[in-house]
Amino acid sequence: MLKIRIAQPEDLEAVVQMMNGGASSQRVHLESGEIDTYRPAFLAIQQAADTDIYVGELDEGEPVATFQLSFLMGLAFNGKPRGQIESMHTRSDMRGKGLGKAMLSHAVELAREKGCCMVQLTSNKERADAHRFYESNGFVPTHEGFKLVF
Repeated sequence: MLKIRIAQPEDLEAVVQMMNGGASSQRVHLESGEIDTYRPAFLAIQQAADTDIYVGELDEGEPVATFQLSFLMGLAFNGKPRGQIESMHTRSDMRGKGLGKAMLSHAVELAREKGCCMVQLTSNKERADAHRFYESNGFVPTHEGFKLVF
């Protein structure tokens, strides 16, 4: 049984390992893996009003999946917020067991409860398996994304 909860400081190492385990070739060289470099951002996210990091854990309490959910305000869609999913990852040895589907469903439900008009996410073009997963869960690739990395 998967339990989904807001991540706590003791979950940071597991979250970073899952996140970096799924890093694209464009991002992998930007990640240090040193937990202390991520801690300030994690603590800031914990204090942010409209952003949370979630973990999914199995009976033994060890995080096996994660995502970040932010609520973004805008004028489009009659001023309704959007749910923005980031860094959705399942531990590599736990893929194919329905955990990602449960995590994604949870994120969508949280966005509905918040009154969002949609849930959106980006996924690196290299991650074909992730794209199939999102599309099989009703997500449609409607936009082309652009980034300027510093």
